[in-house]
Amino acid sequence: MTQSNIKVALVTGGSRGIGRSTLLSLANRGFDSIFTYHSNFKEAEKVVSLVRETGQKAIALQLDTSNVSTFDSFVQTLDRALKELGATHFDYLVNNAGTSHHNSFEKTTEEELDKLYDVHFKGVFFLTQKLLPLINDGGRIVNISSGLTRFAVPESGAYASMKGAIEVLTRYMAKELGPRGIAVNTVAPGAIATDFSGGIVRDNPDVNKHIAEMTALSRVGQPDDVGQAIASLLSDENRWVNAQRIEVSGGMSI
Repeated sequence: MTQSNIKVALVTGGSRGIGRSTLLSLANRGFDSIFTYHSNFKEAEKVVSLVRETGQKAIALQLDTSNVSTFDSFVQTLDRALKELGATHFDYLVNNAGTSHHNSFEKTTEEELDKLYDVHFKGVFFLTQKLLPLINDGGRIVNISSGLTRFAVPESGAYASMKGAIEVLTRYMAKELGPRGIAVNTVAPGAIATDFSGGIVRDNPDVNKHIAEMTALSRVGQPDDVGQAIASLLSDENRWVNAQRIEVSGGMSI
């Protein structure tokens, strides 16, 4: 596949939080984007408008990243969206879409574990597989993990285990896609002040204070702390970074 002059990013879960920040950071670097949202069309439209304010283009597409059976039709929709941007392929993929989960090992149910698997591992695995023909050679992929794969927090074991699997998958993807010049890395955020997990880090003063106290830089993370890091990792300045887990946590639990 040959690269076009138009640089396009695809970000899953782009209507809020880290995904939204990533899209705006990429737009400020001059990249157009396509992003997915699960159900909140109004928030997705807001992101499209914010990207347009930077002078770049963005297209929002609905996708349930846990439903593998819809991926073939999504690829067809994506192909049409790329043509709207004047492209035939895209350059950057950020597998960001995700859900939270808090329950002990003892009480986590099979249904809960299956839902986590479908979103955080199976969905990432097969969506990326389906998208490979549309990714330019020399492109880059970032998979989102979590600081929870390094430090343990009660009732986070099932979620963290899925993210640990993604970190292993990232290294294998980097190895197998290397002949095409595609670099694949993991970004592992610490606790970030978004609406994730019901907004507990952002909205609960006690939780916010506790996390700040256990973080070397003495505050909780903000979406832009991670979004800008992802955008930087996708840039040419970091072209030789590959198969790495990069934690973006401000020095949490060190």
